[in-house]
Amino acid sequence: MTDFLYQPKDADGPIFKAPWEATAFGLVLALHKAGTFTWPEWASYLTGAIEAAQARGDADIGDTYYEHWLAALEAIAQNKKLTGLDELLQRQDEWESAYLNTPHGQAVELTAAG
Repeated sequence: MTDFLYQPKDADGPIFKAPWEATAFGLVLALHKAGTFTWPEWASYLTGAIEAAQARGDADIGDTYYEHWLAALEAIAQNKKLTGLDELLQRQDEWESAYLNTPHGQAVELTAAG
């Protein structure tokens, strides 16, 4: 198994600050396992996302790591033609709307695209 240098862990395994972080993490692992990209290719995208964030002033103290992970996932998905920018932006809008319209304490649900 690949050792993830900055993956937050406790005695029970990986921990995440929010469910979306775990989802993004799992998507990358599933796409890699399916052969969509190599691990060195993924590492290059993640490094690029981190470097871009640092250039924009990210303090790089670890609290934005999964934001970089998500940015890298979006970039590799677009470059591999798994999704287009329009579709990605539409889905982001759908998630924001679902989040804003979900009562506090309930799970945010998003219907399948289409």
